[in-house]
Amino acid sequence: MRLLHKWSCPWGSDAPPDTARVGAYGELVAASYLRAQGLKVLRRNWRWGKRGELDLVCRHGNTLVAVEVKSATGHRSGAPMRMVNAAKRRLLRVGLLNWLRLLRPQDEIDTRFDVVEVYLPPDSRPEIHWHKGIFTFTEGKSRLQG
Repeated sequence: MRLLHKWSCPWGSDAPPDTARVGAYGELVAASYLRAQGLKVLRRNWRWGKRGELDLVCRHGNTLVAVEVKSATGHRSGAPMRMVNAAKRRLLRVGLLNWLRLLRPQDEIDTRFDVVEVYLPPDSRPEIHWHKGIFTFTEGKSRLQG
């Protein structure tokens, strides 16, 4: 298995990629990293309805994890995680609820919402920050809000 998080980014500094390419590659790198950390990636880019998508749905032991991946080519514009605002958290909660409806679990399933920040500097290895349990189904505020 290729561990993309250990490889240099596939583009050079002279040709910065578009945001869609950065995002797609960031999701591949995040999935590679999480697998190496012991998570099982169940699905990438799982969509429901017209607006909803979970970047990664994973299992970490007995916990179902919805992972939002935020990618950037550098640190200039601040932490990509700040983009996970209240509206995005609501959308992620709805997505995980829809996933759970498909499972129709007999017992309660532990869940968690994580954010993986992936910095993809040209000609360098990715820099990855994994933030576990950033928010829950029930809390009104998250650690992102302080």
